[in-house]
Amino acid sequence: MIKIKDNIYWVGVKDWELKHFHGEELSTHRGSTYNSYLIKDKKTALVDTVWTPFQREFIDHLEKNIGLENIDLVVVNHTEQDHSGSLPYLMEKIPNAPIYCSKNGAMMIKKHYHSDWNLNIVKTGDSFDLGDNKLVFVEMPMLHWPDSMATYVAGANVLLSNDAFGQHYASPYMFNDQVDQCELFQEAIKYYANILTPFSKLVKAKIQEITSLNLPIDMIAPSHGIIWRDNPMQIVEKYDQWASGYNEGSVIVLYDSMWGATRKMALAIARGITNKGLGVKTLSMGKNDKSDLVTEIFKSKGVVLGSSTINNGVLGDVAAMLDIIKGLKFKGKIGAAFGSYGWSGESVKIIETKLKEAGIEIMAEGIKAQYNPTTEEIKACEVFGEAFAEKV
Repeated sequence: MIKIKDNIYWVGVKDWELKHFHGEELSTHRGSTYNSYLIKDKKTALVDTVWTPFQREFIDHLEKNIGLENIDLVVVNHTEQDHSGSLPYLMEKIPNAPIYCSKNGAMMIKKHYHSDWNLNIVKTGDSFDLGDNKLVFVEMPMLHWPDSMATYVAGANVLLSNDAFGQHYASPYMFNDQVDQCELFQEAIKYYANILTPFSKLVKAKIQEITSLNLPIDMIAPSHGIIWRDNPMQIVEKYDQWASGYNEGSVIVLYDSMWGATRKMALAIARGITNKGLGVKTLSMGKNDKSDLVTEIFKSKGVVLGSSTINNGVLGDVAAMLDIIKGLKFKGKIGAAFGSYGWSGESVKIIETKLKEAGIEIMAEGIKAQYNPTTEEIKACEVFGEAFAEKV
């Protein structure tokens, strides 16, 4: 148990070796944590548990430090298994303990675990008096599941925010003022870009709702990563910024290439963008981590995407990235397509169509070259890049 505030303790787990999350979907280069919190007052509350593989370690730790029979209630802010996975094992030990969750949370607990536990449904503004402190529940639907909610500890001024404001980041330290700020914000923006981007409109609305309550917040303790105690509202301000069609005015040129022709085009387009004084990154979709690429797209204003044509389509990594881009529903970005081909040449049109479907405005007709681009075609790519830069 690590004390984070008077009567509030971190009882979670640090997963140093985690490299992928949501199956194999999201990369977690710096591991992650599953943050569970214990509030010891006249009544003792456990807020969230940890992922199933760590359930014995987690429960044994609680038994040793407080005795499971002393837990008066359990709060489930979110039913995803990284937060609720230890719940069945815990409830075997304390089967009559009441569980507090949202309406959708109750439905999902039943769907996940098929157990008849003592579920108590709460909505925004409902509370539970612990003694010196009071738990106040705040529904946060689709941040990032329908059941999500946060728990505010009135008296201690601590917001237990679950997935909001977190990072996949394991560190020897617990608090934001103790860690490398570049690492912290790199992981925070990656987390937002890959997980919360589709829900940005809801993020904006929920931030406005929470700030309008004028709650004193001394600490924001999410369910993954570092706890915000030094100017905790800085991460709320960042979320507000990231949820507002965020970009850094740069361009990302993404490509995949079979024999190097599309790569030559990508580099030439990037030179043209550089000629106009814009920042640009040129990255292979086949060689780079897709979660990191999503973060780079999130930070960019312009997205120029290219592929060789294969089997009347695009290369596999390009097809996957186009689907990811569509699902994330980026706002306020412009795009263009390019590619090389041997005989049929459909890749450029496919990319343009997919980018349009993803809500990215196409700013120029795509450019393509057959087989190995000539010197003139490479120059045309550079001019293409310059023209695109002028529209960013």
